Amino acid sequence: MKLTEIELSLPVRIVDMACNNQLVCRRLNDLGIMEGTLVSIKKRLPFGGPITLEAGNQWISIRRCEALQILVEAV
Repeated sequence: MKLTEIELSLPVRIVDMACNNQLVCRRLNDLGIMEGTLVSIKKRLPFGGPITLEAGNQWISIRRCEALQILVEAV
């Protein structure tokens, strides 16, 4: 399932990161968002706004278009 489809605060594991933009993919990797990482959604802003994730005790906001490309599985 896609990262945008999970419930708030539900921990999931990233299975596949199909980034179209290599710069965004590299930046997410630098921040610890990569395949195998446990993440949970903390906030969703309305009207297609960014999504705030918690990964490794840090909160990171990403655009919804990038979150749509990240596939996850329940833990």
